[in-house]
Amino acid sequence: MMDIRGLIARPAVIVVGALLLGGCATLSPDGGFSTVAEEVRSRGGVDSAWARNGSERSAIDARVADLVRRNPLGVEDAVQVAVLNNRGLQASFAELGMAEADLVQAGRLPNPHFSMFRAKLGQDYKIEQALTFNLFSLLTTPIAKEIEQRRFERARKSIAVEVLRHASETRKAWIAAVAAEETVRYMRRVQGAADAGAELARRMEQAGNWSRLARAREQSLYADATLNLARAEHAQAAARERLTRLMGLWGEQTGFVLPERLPDLPDSAADRPDIERQALAQRFDVRAAVLDTEAVARNLGLARATRFVNVLEFGPARVLEGEKSDPYKKGYEISLELPLFDWGTAKVAKAEAIYGQALDRAAETAINARSQVREAYRGYRVTHDIAKHYRDEVVPLRKRISEENLLRYNGMLIGVFDLLADTRAQILTVTGYVDALRDFWVAEADLQMAMIGRVDSPQGPRMSAAQPESAAGH
Repeated sequence: MMDIRGLIARPAVIVVGALLLGGCATLSPDGGFSTVAEEVRSRGGVDSAWARNGSERSAIDARVADLVRRNPLGVEDAVQVAVLNNRGLQASFAELGMAEADLVQAGRLPNPHFSMFRAKLGQDYKIEQALTFNLFSLLTTPIAKEIEQRRFERARKSIAVEVLRHASETRKAWIAAVAAEETVRYMRRVQGAADAGAELARRMEQAGNWSRLARAREQSLYADATLNLARAEHAQAAARERLTRLMGLWGEQTGFVLPERLPDLPDSAADRPDIERQALAQRFDVRAAVLDTEAVARNLGLARATRFVNVLEFGPARVLEGEKSDPYKKGYEISLELPLFDWGTAKVAKAEAIYGQALDRAAETAINARSQVREAYRGYRVTHDIAKHYRDEVVPLRKRISEENLLRYNGMLIGVFDLLADTRAQILTVTGYVDALRDFWVAEADLQMAMIGRVDSPQGPRMSAAQPESAAGH
């Protein structure tokens, strides 16, 4: 084996030292996930964990099993299960490990190059050996590392946003599932009242005290109630399955029990006069856009610094000419790329265009953030007003009407069919309130998400499937 120990000359000691220092950059034990977990805990109030080995996966499974066994499964428990257990979310955490690997790689200098030339003519030899180091990397490594550091920070923010968005979607799915189960229970009561009316109409027609038209009307109400119940049960099953997917559950764990009703409506909606300013200060996407712009600015500076010199290598060399026993001539070798054809103007122009694009994207992100948070807050206030109107006006009014009709029935002023129709209308009114309450809690979840990051589609108040007017009109 050829001995090259004598190749390293004194002038290369500094280069080798820098190379060794650059090679000290190492990966962190958790891939930088602790910062993400802290962000998620402070913003969302839930714990997050990255299962990187079997023992960590077992610990997560044990905690998830304990949460799922709770009866009923509350909204915060469901969110915690989803954040810990969703495998798609776990897969996204690998992006953080990739970003950290790029950061560590950027902090390491490239390996030295060893070159050798050997020629022989009789007993005459020509042997050239050189060990070169990329000196230009010594100058650009700090800039490149700073750029990758910004990208790594952006990756951490993006993953934190993804976790919080998943938590928000789970919260809304839990609200929808509980509301759907509550709606099914009321729809079954509507169907029961319609069934009683249809059966009574059938018997009265057989007795000759009811016309075929009147019986057909009652039978039509029962048929409509049966269809509405089937739709409600389908919606309930779909809502529950969506919640199950978000929580990443399967097998026996899908038998979790939900509460019977949604949380009560707050007496008043929160007043947020400076919500736009708060959103711009807190939103991850705005901060990520700023980091992107700064990173592009640093890239532009790097492009200008390297427009003329792309490769500069320096290192010790030795040459033997003559017989193999002759001594080596020692010296150094410099390798430099000359800008004869490419002066770097295209690279600088591209960097400047990318920087202008980043500025516009950052401005767009800030404008969209303002609009989204205004829309989410407006939906929050409107849905609260609608639900409050149902709670304080519509439902009590329908209850008073039912009480008066019951008195009229006891006084034989109205018949049993009028009483049954009023019962159906009252149940449908309560179902409308459940829908309004669901819309409020979904809008509240959208508002929380809008203060953190982008909301895909803030949900406004939805029209209720219940139509009490048709039942009351009968």
